[in-house]
Amino acid sequence: MERIAMSQEERDWLEWLKRAHDGVITQRLAAEKMGVTERWVRELLSRMQEQGDRVVVHGLRGRPSNRRIGEEIKQKTLGILREPDWHDFGPTFASEQLSKRHDIHVSDETVRVWMMEGGLWKSRSRKVKEAHFWRPRRSGYGELVQWDTSDHEWLEGRGEPVKHLVRMIDDATSRSWGRFVWHDGTRENMGVLWEYVDRAGRMVDVYTDRDSMFTVARRAKESEAERRAADRVTQIGRALREIGIGWIAANSPQAKGRVERSFQTDQDRLIKELRLAKVKTMKEANEFLEKEYWPEWNERFARPLAGVTDLHRPLTEQIDLAASLSHVEQRVIDNDYTIRFAGRKYRIARADVQAGMKRQDLRVELRLNGDLKGRYQGRYVEISECSQSAVSEAKPSRPPARKDHNAGGKSRWMDGFWEHPSPELWQILRDDEAKS
Repeated sequence: MERIAMSQEERDWLEWLKRAHDGVITQRLAAEKMGVTERWVRELLSRMQEQGDRVVVHGLRGRPSNRRIGEEIKQKTLGILREPDWHDFGPTFASEQLSKRHDIHVSDETVRVWMMEGGLWKSRSRKVKEAHFWRPRRSGYGELVQWDTSDHEWLEGRGEPVKHLVRMIDDATSRSWGRFVWHDGTRENMGVLWEYVDRAGRMVDVYTDRDSMFTVARRAKESEAERRAADRVTQIGRALREIGIGWIAANSPQAKGRVERSFQTDQDRLIKELRLAKVKTMKEANEFLEKEYWPEWNERFARPLAGVTDLHRPLTEQIDLAASLSHVEQRVIDNDYTIRFAGRKYRIARADVQAGMKRQDLRVELRLNGDLKGRYQGRYVEISECSQSAVSEAKPSRPPARKDHNAGGKSRWMDGFWEHPSPELWQILRDDEAKS
């Protein structure tokens, strides 16, 4: 007779059934001890007449599971994972991408076992890291947004050189937005801020490092108190002040750990996803961010907004993003109603000339789209470069009504903004800043 291998629980069940069969205990007591119903005890006693002791052994013992994944799927999966684009994938991320891109739905633990069997993954023991007490998250959505740039070879040398990712991440929820940019400069960072504010509203504060885009360095022999009293701000600092957003400086990379850790995730997951998607250009990279990566990130890693107070503030009619998010300088109007800006000479149109203008300040705004605007005492005046062969002296048409930001309108000035380098004037200003 074939010997049956039983677990201890099965042996105990058999003992209770035999006692019930011999009348030592009642079927009710046997059911209580086995944790089943009396009806099932009667069924087992009936089967025991034919099957004997094997009655307590599950019928599928020793047979392949009905839920076992076929060998064909396993081999197909290993074939994909051996392709060059997958050479650095771990089991968890590989499982996600297999489901997304190849409709292969297997758990990360199954993928881990298959990869270890195929020599594609080695089990690694986790080292206990030094305990670190994280700063508590802010309680409100939009109360604090961390803002930074990660410099990396995001396309791994394929196609265009995409090297800079500007990212904004909410401290309370980890909801994120960002763009790949050609340069980690003022213009590009202003563009990312514009898109964030246009989508979510004005955050209360931003948290950045002490890069020269955000803070003015102290002068020689100048104390920190004297620097603050001088109230010198950068272009971004001025823009934040005009829009009504506070600025907090981090004293170390660890202080803005949320955005730093998110970049570590990006440099693992995002690079691999861009590789699988065959992305080769800046335009394609930003389309991938907007349509796939950020929605998946906010769904998977961000905290839900339910129950979280939204502290973003709407844009009002008094806030002109195009004017604030510009390179702004003050220029003195010469006696011939001209000004100099970025090494060039510009003239105020005759129709906009008025008494008392000479030797007064004119606010010059170089917009993100390359347009140059002049504002005198709160009113815009037409300016044109003197080197032009013909300067229109006609009275300018009435400016179009400003967009009502609260009506959900969408500005189209950013169409193509991220795919092209800076306009010429911005390049001149960048070169001057680099030399200083």
